[in-house]
Amino acid sequence: MNNPPTEPVTTYIALGSNLASPVSQIKSARSAIAATDGISEQAFSSLYQSLPMGPQDQPNYVNAVMACSTILAPLTLLHCLQAIEKSHGRVRKNERWGARTLDLDIVLYGSQVIDLPELTIPHSGLCERSFVLYPLHEIAPGLIIPGKGAIADLLAHCPLAGLQRLD
Repeated sequence: MNNPPTEPVTTYIALGSNLASPVSQIKSARSAIAATDGISEQAFSSLYQSLPMGPQDQPNYVNAVMACSTILAPLTLLHCLQAIEKSHGRVRKNERWGARTLDLDIVLYGSQVIDLPELTIPHSGLCERSFVLYPLHEIAPGLIIPGKGAIADLLAHCPLAGLQRLD
């Protein structure tokens, strides 16, 4: 699973932050991802504000989705993204859905379905998360999610849940 692809693969990365100037964190992460060897930015969504998942005693999130072309294998890409999170002050805790400076998730990696202890693609919460589906639809409206269907159909069943596009 960690063999590099023979041709570039389109991958979609969800970005989120709710600490330490979230808009700046997202913009800085975008630059860091695009500057990574083996990754080329293809598109970037608008920024969206969303209510936190899980504990509500934390600030709202800023979210976006980035489309990239990559020659990195899925696990190599994951480790690069985790290094970017760490460089942005991310501290991994056992707490699920807690506040964080930066969260980077591989949502899709080409048309692959990956089920490893370290990585699940399509991302397991993709279909229920307005803060991923709406920005993803913005940059890839004709996308088909492997094993799930057309993004437009998924969006029709996913309420905004407080999601707001930022100007």
